[in-house]
Amino acid sequence: MSLALVLRRLGIFTLNLLLPPRCLSCGEVVERQGGLCAPCWKRLTFLVPPWCVCCGHPFEFAIGGDDTLCGACLAKAPLFRSARAALTYDDASRPLVLGLKHADQTHAASAYAGWLVRVGGNGLSEADLIVPVPLHRWRLFHRRYNQAALLAQGLGRLVGKPVHTDLLNRSRATPTQGGLNRSGRQRNVRGAISVRSGRQSCCRGARVVVIDDVLTTGATVGECARVLLRAGATSVDVLTLARVVIR
Repeated sequence: MSLALVLRRLGIFTLNLLLPPRCLSCGEVVERQGGLCAPCWKRLTFLVPPWCVCCGHPFEFAIGGDDTLCGACLAKAPLFRSARAALTYDDASRPLVLGLKHADQTHAASAYAGWLVRVGGNGLSEADLIVPVPLHRWRLFHRRYNQAALLAQGLGRLVGKPVHTDLLNRSRATPTQGGLNRSGRQRNVRGAISVRSGRQSCCRGARVVVIDDVLTTGATVGECARVLLRAGATSVDVLTLARVVIR
């Protein structure tokens, strides 16, 4: 066993003595950092097929082959090639998302990145670069970190893909998307996101994966896809920690 591995294990052991690992959801003591207790794990709904081949909305039962589209994607195809989420956004997953987003639980991002690998599929394996949905500079100032960027960086380390945290810029401080319908969300973000000046060359011919925390209507990631494709990206796929599921 190498000295580096011994020191790493010693460091983890010492950290666990000083700060016992706690469940990312309820705070109960667990076996390892970044883990969940058994009751909280059982409450989570991890998304699996069958789902819409484009947006990843889950179907209650298989209704066709692997290329089946949901009604929304049939009515209007998104600009992104595919979107996948690790979890259903519900009462069980909400504490995880909000903890990462607002409660400084930044240490959880590496664990959640592993969940993104599980649903990444071809979009992730074929990706040339990973890009997080950007925050406006004032929101980033108040929050101190971009939760999407933390997920992207954790994912990049796991799969060995380059992460460009500053490729996209949110130039307008958009109001919160909460309470808006699909068309309202699209109007809210239209023109608010752009590829940073001088960075268009990173997009040309690139297959890009966009990372966010929650997918609701797809308006924000759709706007990211629009500007990336306009800058020359060949395809855009989306990965999020959770997604709203409407039955």
